[in-house]
Amino acid sequence: MLRFWRATLNSRNGLVFAVRSEQAIREELAAIVLSLPAAWLVGATTMRRVELVAAVVLVLVIELLNTAIEKLADRLTTDHDPQIGRVKDMGSAAVGVALVMAGLFWLFALAERIGAI
Repeated sequence: MLRFWRATLNSRNGLVFAVRSEQAIREELAAIVLSLPAAWLVGATTMRRVELVAAVVLVLVIELLNTAIEKLADRLTTDHDPQIGRVKDMGSAAVGVALVMAGLFWLFALAERIGAI
């Protein structure tokens, strides 16, 4: 139980640090807050609503991982390193793919709601 408690504190500390230091994290948290009522309006079923919010949460998860990679890379060296630059670009690409995926989920659900599909 103590290990679980420590892991929970570490997770909370990481999230608090990310919120304080990264604008993208704050924006994605705002998107989650906005997605809750929007999913209720757009989602045709309860499961669709859960999927819509989960897609936005997935973007936050990937952004947290990308931020961790970037912070670690910046800690390793402040010099320009092409290899580290490519690693950072891949993390950014992961966020981009997640954003596109979430956007497509929302578009599909909206099309479903209005009867286009």
